[in-house]
Order: sequence, then structure tokens, then C-alpha cells
Amino acid sequence: MPVAGRKEEIRLLEKQMQLPQSSFVAVYGRRRIGKTYLVRQVCAKQMLFECSGLHEKNTSQQLENFYLTLNHLSGKNKKNGLPATWLQAFDQLKQYISSLRTTSKKVIFLDEISWFDTAKSGFKAALDNFWNQYATKRNDIVLVICGSAASWIINKVINDRGGLHNRITCSIAMQPFTLRETAEFLQLKKIDLVYKDIVQLYMVTGGVPFYLNDVERGESVPQIIQRLFFSKTAPLKNEFDNLYSALFKNSGDHIAVIKALAAKNKGLTRSEIINQTKLASGGGLTNTLQELAACGFIQTIQPINKAKEDLLYRLLDEYSIFYLKFLERASGSRRWLEMYNNNTYKVWCGFAFENTCLRHTVAIKTALGIAGISSSEYSWQHKGSVSATGAQVDLLIDRTDNCINLCEAKFYNGPFEITKQYADTLLKKKTVFASQVKTKKNIFVTLITPYGATVNRYYNSIVTNQLTAEDFFR
Repeated sequence: MPVAGRKEEIRLLEKQMQLPQSSFVAVYGRRRIGKTYLVRQVCAKQMLFECSGLHEKNTSQQLENFYLTLNHLSGKNKKNGLPATWLQAFDQLKQYISSLRTTSKKVIFLDEISWFDTAKSGFKAALDNFWNQYATKRNDIVLVICGSAASWIINKVINDRGGLHNRITCSIAMQPFTLRETAEFLQLKKIDLVYKDIVQLYMVTGGVPFYLNDVERGESVPQIIQRLFFSKTAPLKNEFDNLYSALFKNSGDHIAVIKALAAKNKGLTRSEIINQTKLASGGGLTNTLQELAACGFIQTIQPINKAKEDLLYRLLDEYSIFYLKFLERASGSRRWLEMYNNNTYKVWCGFAFENTCLRHTVAIKTALGIAGISSSEYSWQHKGSVSATGAQVDLLIDRTDNCINLCEAKFYNGPFEITKQYADTLLKKKTVFASQVKTKKNIFVTLITPYGATVNRYYNSIVTNQLTAEDFFR
């Protein structure tokens, strides 16, 4: 199947094939995000050597795997014998490359690279030597390292302070599909769902290709969720236990942060995370938050006109949110079709749709016709008091053309109708925001709903413009 979406990632990889010198590429991201598939598809014609690390195997087994893979390609390795060290293993790779007469680009693809790096194996030093003392002296090598253990690639290669410092030519952090890319992926599988149902499916699975690959034709969204999460053989029922341990070496801290954020829909500050998790403040927590952000699990949101310490960390990973809400404490095989329309799910849908909007601010700006205008995205909250009304806005688009879009996201199964009561609520929110922030910019109330809103007198009294689910797919 062709690659769905990923236009920027494909462009970056293809660019490496055109450079007049060798290049070192790091591809990383969460488990199941499609890293290996992307590299194989884009680099198929230039792929010279591909080897993947073995999970939880010792150094001698890793070396044997590397040796056998290379020997299968060249047939010349038998005279050298099984390497005893990684320096010897990479030397055999050098010999193979040097024996080739072609001057075209040669992709060396090391997948699940962290698994090669067993304790005291010397793998990283040998990788350093291969790049610095061999590949950089040629102009035809594209060294691609890849893996789900994002922390290894980030800390030991991208942010390395030793021999690999500043050596990465191209870094690709693979993120989940956007809604538009999700639709493209489903279309490649001949699955035809209306926009609102794709949004609803996205709110549960996110844009993770592996999760979406299990979607079958002819099923409704409730049926899909039932089969993927709640049936006896549900493929995603136990994914949470494997997801974070595959990504991060010390995943306990990451899971603690994820669970704390899952309990607070609107996000937590750093100090609140420390209070909730009891984790120590310092470099360890900073690394944990940075790694979660790099893999797209959390997003930092700067409240407008607030100090740096008020920065909010918000959980955006759709799978984790759904799992912790509906599966973590589930006993037996729950019947999702019976829970689908209960009030708990409807409340959750509202929060999940807000998250979808936060993930798609680029699409929102494009639909509003302001893609070319610089802006900052914020959240805002005023707790209020006995004498003053409180208010909260989850997404503000603060524009450099003297305007602010105050975005209201409402997940509804049909056209949304604004009542007098809701119009009054929006007016109060707009008024409180303007007075508290003391802005002189134009404030436009933007309504975002799956099917749009009915234009009545209450709509006309407060809403400036509206977006529908279709706008996310253009």
C-alpha cells in the first residue's frame, strides 16, 4: 500500500538522496506510527543494507544478527567470520560498501537501533566511528537510524555531547496522522466514512496507522470501537502496557505523568504535575516532559498574558485518554454498543473534540482564511470570585492583524442550535475575556462543530464564523 500523507517527511527523506555529501538521518516516534514503513517505501531503490536490532537479546546475538544480515547481502563475509566486537562488525560493513563500484546513494538503515546498544557493548562508539571516520569521507552514504525508543535517539544521538554531537543532518519526529491524512489512509483501504465519523474514530484511536489498519469496511464507529477495544481478541485492549515501555527506558515516570494529565482535562502546570505524581523536580522530570512532547503525547499551552510557570501541559494522545477513561478499570468484556450513548461518553466526546481541535490549529487557520497571518495559540481561564464571573477558553488564536479568534468546540450529532441561554454564555465569556486581558483587538467568536450550527437570531447575535468537520479535511 502506498504511503498516505507524510508529504513533509517524504520530502525530507528524498532531499537526502540529492545532497552532494553523505547524510545522517534520525527517524523516531511512538510505537506503531509507521517509521519503518516510511523509510522502506521512500528509500526502496537506494536501500543497500537494512538490519533491525533484536529485542532483549545479548551482544553476541546482536552481532550475529548483524553479521548474518550482511553476509546474506554480500556473500563475502564468511572469510571474515563472526565479529567479536561492534568495531569489527562495522568494519565488515565498510569493506562491503567499499567493494561496490556504483557511485549512487546507498542507504544504510539501522532499525530499532536502541536494541543494538546492550550494556557495555561498545555499539555507540562503533557507530560514531563508522560515521565520523568513514561515511563523512564519502559522498554517497545515507545513514538512517530509526526506533520506537525515542529517548535513546534523543539523548544518545540528537543531544549527544560526544562523538555524535551535531552530526545529525536530518531529524524526523514522526507524529500521528492529521485528520486529512487519516482520511487518505482509510481511502487507500477502500473504507468510506463520513467526515463526522472519521473525526469520532480519530477521537478514540488518534492518527496512528497501526491502529487504523485494523478498521474494517462495513462497520459503524461503535462497531469498530467494540471490536478494537472490548472484544475478547481486541487488538488494542493491552496496547497501553506496551506503548510507553517500548518508547522510554524508565517508563514509570512517563506513565505517572500521563495518568496525572488524564485526570485533568484542561491540563496541569509543572508544579501541579509534581504534586500529583510526587516526582522530583529537576532534570529528570524535564527530560520526561520533553520526551512525551517529542512523541506527540502531550502539548504545552501557554496561557495568554501568564508567566512561564503557568505553562500548561495537556494530554493529547487519543488512545491513552480513551484507555484510561474506559478500559483501565474495565472488568471482563464490556459491551461498548450499550455504553455508546450514555452521558459519560457524551461528556468525554466534548473533551476529546476539543483535543482534536488543538491538534489541528493549522487546519483551523486555513479554513478561516488566515493561514498566512502570524499568530500564537493560547488557552485562557479566569476563575472568577463571589463578585465576578469566571470563564474559560480552550483555544485562542491571537493574530498579528489585530484580531483574536475565541474558539468554541461543540461535538454534536446534528446541526447545533444556539439557544438564548448559550448565546448569553458566549457573550459573558467574550466580555469577561476582554475585560480581564484588557485587549483592544477585535474578538471573533468562532464555533467549531461536526455539522455546523443553525443560523438563527441567537447565532447572529454572538457568532462571527463557524467551521464544520469537513473543514479539517480540506
